[in-house]
Amino acid sequence: MATKNGKGCFVVCVRNTGYPTSLEVRKIYRALPDRAAEAHNMLRVVDESGEDYLYPAKFFMAVDLPQPLRSALRRAG
Repeated sequence: MATKNGKGCFVVCVRNTGYPTSLEVRKIYRALPDRAAEAHNMLRVVDESGEDYLYPAKFFMAVDLPQPLRSALRRAG
């Protein structure tokens, strides 16, 4: 899920059970490529701390954003 041309992708949080401080439901996050994590149904996400951590993949859904918005979000974060 997190690999879109090897650069990562954007996901929306649909669940934050156990991580209410780190993840906000309905918020868009950047997911980074991590094949080892994906093999264990985990996703590497840049969370509210600004750092990337592993979370259950079922907490997120991929979103397809227009290129200008993807670029703006990458520059901002």
